[in-house]
Amino acid sequence: MRYATVSRREAIKLSAGLGSVLLMPAIVRAQAPKPTSVTPDMIEAARKEGLVVFYTAMDIPLAEELATAFERRYPGVKVRVKRSGAERIFQRVEDERNLGLHEVDVICSTDEAHFVRWKRDGLLAPYVPQDVAQYFPSDAVDPDGMYASLFSWLSPIAYNTQLIKPDGAPRAFADLLDDRWKGAIVKANPSYSGTILTATFELARDLGWSYFEKLARQDVTQVQSALDPPKLIAAGKHAVQADGVDSALTLLKDAGAPVEIVYATEGTPLITTPSAIFASAPQPNAARLLQSFLFSLEAQQFLVDRGALHSFHAAVKDRAGRPPLSAIKLMRSDPNAVAEQSEDVKARYTQIFGLSSASSGDQR
Repeated sequence: MRYATVSRREAIKLSAGLGSVLLMPAIVRAQAPKPTSVTPDMIEAARKEGLVVFYTAMDIPLAEELATAFERRYPGVKVRVKRSGAERIFQRVEDERNLGLHEVDVICSTDEAHFVRWKRDGLLAPYVPQDVAQYFPSDAVDPDGMYASLFSWLSPIAYNTQLIKPDGAPRAFADLLDDRWKGAIVKANPSYSGTILTATFELARDLGWSYFEKLARQDVTQVQSALDPPKLIAAGKHAVQADGVDSALTLLKDAGAPVEIVYATEGTPLITTPSAIFASAPQPNAARLLQSFLFSLEAQQFLVDRGALHSFHAAVKDRAGRPPLSAIKLMRSDPNAVAEQSEDVKARYTQIFGLSSASSGDQR
């Protein structure tokens, strides 16, 4: 089913104070809830509900495998996976909210700015799984306990090793502006991809919009999903990707594809993917059980092993041979700024590259 485009909400406007004594704080922070462990009572309550609805931007095969693992662990509770791109998930939530519908229990999106908006609108329920409190760093958890980072991935440069020798590969985003790469670059579009929207925000902030103005002169091939560039360079359709998803590159390389990741000298964009429970969840007990499972060691290790994703869980073992995030120079996002500037980022990018302003597509 396709959903009509719903523009993102504007940033909240703060009311002017009547006087210094009467000024009110812009945000009243709630106390974060105490960590919650899975108990027999929670499991029994979830089984009585029998179902949990999971909206996710995760790849559908990975999401369904994860759902199957949950159902094996907790027989009697079925997971209904509804996979879509990040922006379509956002639109769907808006549409259902406007219609007074409540279907989603747990939601996972590759655009952290969505969670800023949902929290601000009072749509999320506070819940901190025990594993999150015990094993996750504080910067991967909302301070009010409304959401936490389920996984992350990177948006790196990469190249086809059959078309480019290692000593001739680009090592920086600035290298992509060299004339030798004209017509050889593929990248995804922030008007379609939530991952690329965040990466574009980070690159424009750190390198300036002049980087994209120069890149636009390189006859770059634009695709939709952030998963597309890795597939195209693996197939030899293009020599270099300017952005994409490192997990897809890792899985392709494991399968024998001629691809190599480059961690740019300027830094590589980091994309975090939170998960949260909706306050209007029809199955609140099953929602809490699924959220706890998603952040468990079992599920987090699965995401790393099967999906080549990055976990913030301190007890997870990373994939052999892959540098830890701590060893990579990263560009980190500001989800509050992305939430406020996303439409401007997309509009400016569209203008620079001379693209259609259509906003439907697969946002990953």
